[in-house]
Amino acid sequence: MAVPEGWSEIDGALEREFEFSDFRHALAFVNRVAELAETADHHPDISVHYKRVTLRWSTHSAGGITDRDLELAAKTAELV
Repeated sequence: MAVPEGWSEIDGALEREFEFSDFRHALAFVNRVAELAETADHHPDISVHYKRVTLRWSTHSAGGITDRDLELAAKTAELV
C-alpha cells in the first residue's frame, strides 16, 4: 500500500497537518479521529495548535509504519 495522498513519511511515521476555520472545528475533527482510533484500538500522536491539527500514525512496536497505519491515515483524511 502506498502513502496516502496528502501524507508524508517523516521519521518513521505518517504525518499530515490539517487546517480548519477555527479552534472549535479543529477539536471536532480531533474527536472524530479519536472515535476512529478507539474503534481500531490504534492511536495516533495528535498536536493541536489553535486551528491546526497535526497527526502522526506509526506502530511503535513495529518500529515504524505498517499497513494498519496506512489504512488509518487514509480513513482519517475522509473525516475532514
